[in-house]
Amino acid sequence: MSASKPIRVRSGIVYIGVVLFAIAIAVQLFRIQLVEGDAWRAKVATVSTTWRTVQPERGHIYSEDGRLLATSVPEYDVRMDLAAEALTHERFEAAIDSLAWHLAKLFGDRTAEEYERDLRDARHRKERYYLVKRNANHMQVQALREFPLYRDGRFKSGLVTEKRLVRMRPFGRLAARSVGYVLRDSSAKAIGLEGGYDKWLKGVTGRRLERRLAGGVWMPMDNGEGVEPVPGSDVHSTIDVNLQDVADAALEAQLRKHGAQYGCVVVMEVETGRIKAISNLTRRDDSTYVEAMNYAVGEATEPGSTFKLASIMVGLEEGLINPEDTVDTKWGRIPYHDRVMHDSHEGLHRKMTVRRSFELSLNTGISLAVTKAFGKEPRKFVEGLRRFHLHEATGVMIPGEAVPTLRGPGERGWSGVSLPWMSIGYEVAVTPLQTLTFYNAVANNGRMMQPQFVSHVSRNGRITERFEPRVLNERLCSDKTLATVRGLLQGVVDSGTATNLKAAHFAIAGKTGTAQIARNGSYKQHGVSYQASFVGYFPADAPKYSCIVVVNGPTMSGIYGNVVAGPVFKEIADKIYSNRLELQHGTQLAEATGPRTPVSMSGRASDLRAALEGLGVPFQQEGEGEWMSTLAGDSTVMVSPRNVPSDATDMVPNVLGMGLKDALYILENRGLRVRVQGNGMVRRQSLPPGSRALDGSTIVIELA
Repeated sequence: MSASKPIRVRSGIVYIGVVLFAIAIAVQLFRIQLVEGDAWRAKVATVSTTWRTVQPERGHIYSEDGRLLATSVPEYDVRMDLAAEALTHERFEAAIDSLAWHLAKLFGDRTAEEYERDLRDARHRKERYYLVKRNANHMQVQALREFPLYRDGRFKSGLVTEKRLVRMRPFGRLAARSVGYVLRDSSAKAIGLEGGYDKWLKGVTGRRLERRLAGGVWMPMDNGEGVEPVPGSDVHSTIDVNLQDVADAALEAQLRKHGAQYGCVVVMEVETGRIKAISNLTRRDDSTYVEAMNYAVGEATEPGSTFKLASIMVGLEEGLINPEDTVDTKWGRIPYHDRVMHDSHEGLHRKMTVRRSFELSLNTGISLAVTKAFGKEPRKFVEGLRRFHLHEATGVMIPGEAVPTLRGPGERGWSGVSLPWMSIGYEVAVTPLQTLTFYNAVANNGRMMQPQFVSHVSRNGRITERFEPRVLNERLCSDKTLATVRGLLQGVVDSGTATNLKAAHFAIAGKTGTAQIARNGSYKQHGVSYQASFVGYFPADAPKYSCIVVVNGPTMSGIYGNVVAGPVFKEIADKIYSNRLELQHGTQLAEATGPRTPVSMSGRASDLRAALEGLGVPFQQEGEGEWMSTLAGDSTVMVSPRNVPSDATDMVPNVLGMGLKDALYILENRGLRVRVQGNGMVRRQSLPPGSRALDGSTIVIELA
């Protein structure tokens, strides 16, 4: 056997192996191309391109007077297809230097040299979806479309602008938690009005064909077969921005003054239940206050003394409590089983009427009256409270409303001291909005209204759906009970715990509350904090508005409802009263004083001089100015300068004594909305001269 034979055998084996491997590859290619070709091509098309959802533009949320509370603002990612067929080497080189300079000037995040370098590198890598700038605004995108190369259009330049809509609130924190928000992840649940009215706001999604590129990014493809998304409808809230601003500022001032942890305020229209203002403020670690949680809707706590109204009403309805009955408060210390009930000021009162106990908010007096009436049948007391719907949520269309706690005999947690402690607002839990709804029913002649945050929905300026006021309880109690408790509530302000809230020109009715609240849910481990509140309505004789103020955790300058929460209520009530002519009886309005001349009205100096000289009316001018006031004397008209604040200030101008034309000119230039009543010269104006008002505030002027 020759030495070369094994070599030839091994070579033959290798040769045969290579041939067989080549045949196998050829067979596999034949199978993939011809047998399974259609299936693989379909799969490739599915993986590389697909129809993707396009989110619609979300509807706007407006205030009562048409100002934007929430809107969608476009935001863009600017990208570039640097391997586009129409983007030739010659065109790219001719424009790159100038394009880089413009991009650097527009965005200011990189130098022109850096932009040019990055674009050249991306073109060298043949990137199809290169990110030029993230989060560009609409004005920037409009500007860059006029830049060299980009002005040639998408296909010739490779420019790709990827739009998305970002939700924003033009008024910042005002009612922010109640208006709500939507996270960028559309699967996340929206809160506030954004969540409650999502089915109207969200619109209808569209779809478009997109191609998947390296790195998992998707690039839109314009094939003309996509479906455009349908924008959402607009929601019109009942929020009064001017009143909201007052409520927010007044609440923050009190929270700061008393070092409070958080607080809320809600203002409701008595007849309709429409919410005119709602503010929820929480103190952060840096001592600033933000809208972090909707306490008014979402947090149920023990209300304390504001619940005493319901306790008295149950007794009155059953005929078991008389306001003139006398109770012995034992100087403010009454034992119940293994516990002792105290008044906030022990040793001051002994025997007194139930009426006076209510006005002075004596725990012992109210609990004695209730236990005497219902001690043998506590279930009847609880059933009476439930007839007032105090065990039910209001059903307001804001997600997350807390459910009240109102247990009865035989239920878990009921004990021998439950009845007296429930009578003064403990062992029960309600939200501020639920408490306000109850008090609002008392103000509304016993008719309980559901709180309403939205009046209607519109699309393209046309109303598509209205939300009419909804009645929760047509008749809360008898007329006799209603008249009695309204007298009790007015007595609290006239001679009880809230005498500091007396108003000069209108009557307020309401109830103070100071409750001990367990810190972090445990009295034993964390001790107690205090919750001060005031809830009521005004004017007491013909209620138009109700309001509740709750301040949690005051640590400075007092803890009681009249001192901590009451001033917020009074500031809001004063503001509403001074801006609503229909609430006033004429004596409090600013009026033009002195004799009224039939010859002239106050107005622009040049016009007045021309008119008086042309008519031959003697006049005497004192000083110079653009605007003048006139005063008729025996033989001459006195003309003196009138100080009119500049348009840049937030002060309300004095237009008393002027004609309508001049008054409108001054007020509208100041940014005020003007409502006119009557004709002649301005006799009264609803916003006092020199007071402060936001742009867009409404002022009523009465002519005579």
